[in-house]
This record gives sequence, structure tokens and C-alpha cells, in this order.
Amino acid sequence: MATVFDVPADLLINNIAEEFKNDNDKINSPSWSNFVKTGVHKERKPENIDWWYVRVASILRRVYIDGPVGIMRLRNFYGGKKDRGMTPGKFKKGSGSIVRNALHQLEDAGYIEIVEGGRVVTAQGRSYLDKKATELIKDIPELEKY
Repeated sequence: MATVFDVPADLLINNIAEEFKNDNDKINSPSWSNFVKTGVHKERKPENIDWWYVRVASILRRVYIDGPVGIMRLRNFYGGKKDRGMTPGKFKKGSGSIVRNALHQLEDAGYIEIVEGGRVVTAQGRSYLDKKATELIKDIPELEKY
């Protein structure tokens, strides 16, 4: 059985995001998600209309890989360099509200739980991600030999 580590991240995240988008019972895009930037280092809001589902899928994968992980570590991961004109760029953290709301939705769906030291993926979440990875690795012939 394949795991998250065996498949390319972009394929896994996009596949999970599509499923989250089509299954509105578990993950829902907040009403304010069409108007916000993903951090102070960004100049504009995301161009992808379904960016919320992609971010939630990415956070789920990140918690699987790094867990236990807290909000501050995820904010650092999703941060970036702020352009300050003639002054050298400076690193800024990503939006904490986006990370918190995504984690709350994943907790309500049963994929993540809170433990001491942060959040980790539950057995249900691990099973879900591993099944998705196994489905994807069957579709990619050059990855089957690994």
C-alpha cells in the first residue's frame, strides 16, 4: 500500500481538493474566502476560485508529514517574502485565520485531532490519505516500480 510519501504532492493535493469540493458535507469554503489574501506578503487574493479546498488538502498533507504540528508552524510554512520596494524583502507569516479555520474543519470531519504538542492525523485521516495515494500511484505507470 502506498503512502503520502510515495506520490507527488501536487497530484495528491489536487485530487483531495477535488473530492473536498464535490463532497460539501465535510469541508466548506467560508463566505469570506473570496475576498481575502492568504497572507500579508501577498499583493492580491488567489486567482484560483477553489483555493480554499486546495489549502485544506495541503494542510491535511502537511499535518500527516510533520505532525504533531501547531498553527504557528503552519503559518511559517505558508508564509513568504514581502516585497518592500527598495528595502530588502522580509519574511512574513501566512494567515493564521485561514490555518485555524481549515484545521477546525478537518477536526470536524474527523481527519485531525488535537494532542499535546499540536495536531496529528487520526487513524481515519491516515487511512483516507493512504487510500488516495494508492489510487494515484496505480494511475502513474512510472511510479509503480517504486
